[in-house]
Amino acid sequence: MKIIAFTGAGISKQSNIPTFMEAPEVRDKLFRSFAETHHEEYNAVIRQLKANMNGAEPNDAHYALAEYGIPVITMNIDGLHAKAGTKALELHGGLPEDDEMDVAWSLYNKPVLYGDPAPNYEKAYEMVMTLDKGDILLVVGCSYHTAIACDLRDVAKYRGAHVVEIQSDAARNVRKTLEALLE
Repeated sequence: MKIIAFTGAGISKQSNIPTFMEAPEVRDKLFRSFAETHHEEYNAVIRQLKANMNGAEPNDAHYALAEYGIPVITMNIDGLHAKAGTKALELHGGLPEDDEMDVAWSLYNKPVLYGDPAPNYEKAYEMVMTLDKGDILLVVGCSYHTAIACDLRDVAKYRGAHVVEIQSDAARNVRKTLEALLE
């Protein structure tokens, strides 16, 4: 049995990183058109996102995925999977480096904005297409607010894989779920 994890903001919530559901005004400013017309306001939003993530540490959900060697596709830009030891496929890139903050509005894939191409989407589809009957797409903390979040679930189901959802208390439930699945 193969397991692939697909993670969203809910996995990092217990690492004290607010989700977009808790700060919808941030999501509204993560459009390429906004970045190009409101440079300073966009840069301030990115600085705030980075400040929210500074000092954040992986929680047990991140560590459990790393310890079990589960391949990860993530919508997150917080870098917590890497800190836990997993080389995740990052669908939405990362954040600008400190020396790039004044030109954050002009950068691509730091992060991927609404209206930008997302270069890793194709790789995510390819990964999920390797699932077969009896395999598992473990969805951790992902809403249904983006097309990719819905599509990857649908592709997994089409391939005959089970979609297992963990939408609360990821820090405890990911390890418990993996233990149950892999016993």
